[in-house]
Amino acid sequence: MRRTFLLITIGLLLSNLTFGQSVRYKQLDSLFNTLFEQKMFNGNVLIADKGKILFEKSYGFANEKTGQKINNQTIFELASVSKQFTAMGIVLLEKRGKLNYDDKISKYVPELGFYGNISIRNLLNHTGGLPDYMEIFEEKWDKTKIATNQDIVNIFAKYRPKVIFQPGEKYEYSDTGYTLLALIIERVSKTTFGKFLSENIFQPLKMKNTFIYRSRFEPKEIKNYALGYVTDSLGRQVLPDSFGKKFYTYYLDGIVGDGTVNSTTADLLKWDSALYGDQFISSKDKELIFNAVKTKDGKETHYGFGWFVGNSKKYGKIVYHSGGWPGYSTYIERHLDNDKTIIILQNRSEAKINSFLQKVRAILYN
Repeated sequence: MRRTFLLITIGLLLSNLTFGQSVRYKQLDSLFNTLFEQKMFNGNVLIADKGKILFEKSYGFANEKTGQKINNQTIFELASVSKQFTAMGIVLLEKRGKLNYDDKISKYVPELGFYGNISIRNLLNHTGGLPDYMEIFEEKWDKTKIATNQDIVNIFAKYRPKVIFQPGEKYEYSDTGYTLLALIIERVSKTTFGKFLSENIFQPLKMKNTFIYRSRFEPKEIKNYALGYVTDSLGRQVLPDSFGKKFYTYYLDGIVGDGTVNSTTADLLKWDSALYGDQFISSKDKELIFNAVKTKDGKETHYGFGWFVGNSKKYGKIVYHSGGWPGYSTYIERHLDNDKTIIILQNRSEAKINSFLQKVRAILYN
């Protein structure tokens, strides 16, 4: 009798769990179908609960011209979501004793020695105060050429743009800092940024569809790739290259570190899973990566090493990062206290992810 009662109880619990998952799936499907119909979503979404996929679906076209549809293996440019991989590259080198977080950047990039006390740690958490390289290149760069990270160093060494603030005084999100981190990875490892990430992160984690890709600087054929579309002045969906070589997506295409990692939702779930264990990185490493720092005046930065950090009364500790680049809008969010994950990859740069995130979270938590 007890055995029968136990089996019935277990059966009811499993039935309720399955029913709850089914309800959440239908609610998420309804939400994203509506967004797609309203032309507010075009891409892939994957939502997981404790490492298991709760919802995964594709919407729209990877190539408008050929009619190729997006599927769950379609590869997207991650834009600034790439920064977490750049930061991890630095973490791995520090673990191997190849560098220290508090090393001055001049130790590895002596051409920029005039910037004084800016450290690797400052670059990781955006407290370095370096000016924006994109603004400087808009004014100073020969736009018939495709720039690389070394060109950023050369331009900065030539014109010596002033810092916005002294290291550690303030927080200001800096693409420049992450391009220098990528260059430091190359100089310390004596290999390319892409090869270092591939051999030390992507291959060990079996992220088979994740790599550095620069379509203009190093063009290659990728079969299942989502072309990125932007809206032109006539309201049409066009590729950024239609704006010509003087548009920044062309002449900045050789630069890595602040973007240019390309991946799939499935590979990013593998990445997410690896970050929960201690085989890839230690608990000590995760304390640095997933905890925000404060500036010298005690103000919270809400940024760790390649991740924004937040706390919610409803959802606990959350780390996340968005990415935006002409043609792409991307996002990953990890709920560390509850092991829930939201991954969104879109090939439309006008997509407003924040407009539906709260609804996704509400459904995820019933």
